[in-house]
Amino acid sequence: MRVLSGVQPSGTLHIGNYFGAIRQFIELQHEHECFYFLADLHALTTVHRGEDLTGFTRDLAAGFLALGLDPEKAVLYRQSDIPEIPELMWILSTVTSMGLLQRCHSFKDKVAQGIVPNHGLFAYPVLMAADILIVDANLVPVGKDQKQHLEVTRDIVASFHATYGAEAFTLPEPLILDDVAVVPGLDGRKMSKSYGNTIDLFGPEKAVRKRIMSIVTDSTPVEAPKPKEGSALYELLKLFAPASDREWVEKAFDEGGVGYGEMKKRLFGYFIEQFGPARSRFNELRADRGEVERILSAGAARVREVIAPLMDHVRRIVGITH
Repeated sequence: MRVLSGVQPSGTLHIGNYFGAIRQFIELQHEHECFYFLADLHALTTVHRGEDLTGFTRDLAAGFLALGLDPEKAVLYRQSDIPEIPELMWILSTVTSMGLLQRCHSFKDKVAQGIVPNHGLFAYPVLMAADILIVDANLVPVGKDQKQHLEVTRDIVASFHATYGAEAFTLPEPLILDDVAVVPGLDGRKMSKSYGNTIDLFGPEKAVRKRIMSIVTDSTPVEAPKPKEGSALYELLKLFAPASDREWVEKAFDEGGVGYGEMKKRLFGYFIEQFGPARSRFNELRADRGEVERILSAGAARVREVIAPLMDHVRRIVGITH
């Protein structure tokens, strides 16, 4: 089965990105034919400094590779390296109703967060449909709350087929990731760049330690049991602690005798233990732009080879062949 997913290079990678998506992507490369793209065209809706987007995109590629993506098993590419994607987006937009886009939650949610509404943000689902359909993806990994994105793509496919009386696209199915962890941020809310409550995967060690030590906790004394309900520190410790230390975590909260400061130091140690090798590899890749670009160029070449028959077929259907 062919799997497709993408991640926006809109900032630095944090542990929520890893446990919420990238970890599952790495696992899927061993079971399926996987295509993963750096969604820099999507990021243009919110990132409006060119040098920032360039840096975010390179760092995202290095992050994927450092965390275990194998370019021999999965295709990694930059969305903007495939000009056929915006071409297909435009074709799809001519059969996509305004009502369909107006019902999309993502646009409403982002405007509610204070993001200035623009056409790119509104038309985002059509570009996403082009991303999926152009590689004939069978499966798209999504969380349970993201199924609408795929339903919109399927609606656009139905509209295209009905309009032209010809079939061109594979109907993608959602691959529901049941084991996705909802990672709490420093303030207890869901970890998100929008909230400024993240722990960066590849940030300087001193800065990461400072962030972890700033996790919001209550004023429970050292000797007293600690509340687990609503505790970001407890949830993060459960996420990171190795099997040999999970009993210690439970006792520290249930029986007391361990202060929050000691718990945060343990969490920092677990973080370094788990991500230390990936952090070293990330720094190597960041210093070797040529290697990252070589992998992205090879990925783009593979994608353009895969999509050529479909795009020829679509162009013939709509009448723009030459």
